[in-house]
Amino acid sequence: MSQKIEDYALIGDCETAALVGRNGSIDWLCWPAFDSDACFAAILGTRKNGRWLIAPTADVIGTSRRYLGNTLILETRFETKDGTVALIDFMPPRGKASDIVRLVRGVSGSVKLRMELVIRFGFGISIPWVRRSEDGSLLAIAGQDMTVLHTPAQTHGEDLTTVAKFEVKAGETVPFVLSYGPSHLPPPEPIDPEIALQETERFWKDWCSRSTHDGAYRDLVMRSLITLKALTFAPTGGIVAAPTTSLPEKLGGMRNWDYRFCWLRDATFTLLALMNSGYTEEASAWHNWLLRAAAGSPSNMQIMYGIWGQRRLLEWEAGWLDGYEGARPVRVGNAAHAQLQLDVYGELIDAFHQSRMAKLKLDDETWALECAVLNHLAEVWDEPDHGIWERRGQPKHYVFSKVMTWVAFDRGIKSAETFGFKAPLLHWHTLRDSIHRDVCNRGFDASQNAFVESYGSKLLDASVLLLPAVGFLPASDPRIRSTVAAAEKYLMHDGFVLRHDPREVSEENQPIEGAFLACSLWLADAYVLSGDLDKAQALFDRVAGLANDVGLLAEEYDSVARRQTGNFPQALTHIALINTAHNLSAARQESEKPAVQRSQ
Repeated sequence: MSQKIEDYALIGDCETAALVGRNGSIDWLCWPAFDSDACFAAILGTRKNGRWLIAPTADVIGTSRRYLGNTLILETRFETKDGTVALIDFMPPRGKASDIVRLVRGVSGSVKLRMELVIRFGFGISIPWVRRSEDGSLLAIAGQDMTVLHTPAQTHGEDLTTVAKFEVKAGETVPFVLSYGPSHLPPPEPIDPEIALQETERFWKDWCSRSTHDGAYRDLVMRSLITLKALTFAPTGGIVAAPTTSLPEKLGGMRNWDYRFCWLRDATFTLLALMNSGYTEEASAWHNWLLRAAAGSPSNMQIMYGIWGQRRLLEWEAGWLDGYEGARPVRVGNAAHAQLQLDVYGELIDAFHQSRMAKLKLDDETWALECAVLNHLAEVWDEPDHGIWERRGQPKHYVFSKVMTWVAFDRGIKSAETFGFKAPLLHWHTLRDSIHRDVCNRGFDASQNAFVESYGSKLLDASVLLLPAVGFLPASDPRIRSTVAAAEKYLMHDGFVLRHDPREVSEENQPIEGAFLACSLWLADAYVLSGDLDKAQALFDRVAGLANDVGLLAEEYDSVARRQTGNFPQALTHIALINTAHNLSAARQESEKPAVQRSQ
């Protein structure tokens, strides 16, 4: 039986990440980077598609787990009738190679355990050649990939699986270290697992000590910040939306996408989360990634890029994988990278403006790029696009896309006026005012008294909840208040916010996917901006209450099945949680604008 999505925990080395199940099985890992092929893909198939299990052989009568303080070191405790054992899993900060360390420590009694290592490169299809080296380690090689297993436990082959049976008594530790290296090079040098544990603990504690968040929800915010750091590709500063692909938005459904890439859509939210928490170095790295990725002709700017800034993210299907609980297809790559989404221009310009306002040091070429982007946007802002949710049908005039083109010119004007940059201000002022009138005239449906998803539509869309946050209209504006009320009426389902209007797909109000957790937090932010702090607090607490036992959240929540759905853990969800926590804390402490309010 497969693990629920919330049954997984995350470990990583800031270049890739693995998911560890409550049962002691690592069921997902792409090596050596987030966007590499998976060598453990059991979460999208079966154990035969790759996993690494360490668990007691006897019945487990109790399981608990936790991260060791403010770190990404996971401890899972298994209690059996014969004793208790702790499984400590972590990935040390990347050295010459990438390593997974698993320490099996006896807590009480004497526990017999079984280790099963099934390596399947190429997303669970390539069976490696396994041999034992002179030092006793096990090498697994297929094509370009190689892994090396170091352990004092005796291993043997069994049905294309590396197996070890061993016993751990109280006070004893049995280590397992799996390292990755290119197959054409010598095997990675072994590391000392105990020293690696100390170094990993020091790394995370030092990083967490830089946090400046001292308001309420500190533990929740800190875990979200650690998750965001873990999803950051250290060499470039790019932040992946999630470390997984094809975990379904709806259980058993087809809306299964690859999220192991970096979206411009998340740019400003990410910067705010980092800057408001004291992580200016990470914010600068993210800004610089944005600058490099978007460099070139503005007409060729994409909505997402690879972790190195790659532009071609070709989508294909791994037909040999059954999908998570049968949700197929399993997709690798993301065809949405080629879509026109006008909102990303606004996100880019807004991110650069926020960076300046926070006094981050920007590249000298940033303003030139912004001017080129705005010159291009002046020509295309009134074209239809695919919208923030990457609709794969015919393009439309999406309201949020148009609002973000307004944001682009608004922030361009403010940067020029605040910092003395040369710019065609009269032209930009004219365009900004024209876009504002256009959205208010064509994007507001009088019969519903609300801003809607697209021009001429009767349906709502959760992105309209962001209009006050980006400064398009104040939260006190009657049109915003009535839009929030309409969102409560049509988009709320079992206490959470849906991304799409359920009236679009059925008269029975059955949503096509789970509640989108970031959107629920956007509504909480709208409440804060309008002064409804009690409603904001209640909704925030409701979302926070969905976090699993180690504080992680997926993209969505199925309120009927009472399960997390979508890719996991989801950066945008944790970013929204950080920002709403800052927002609520600031609003509780003083009557000034919330800390996450964008500079407008």
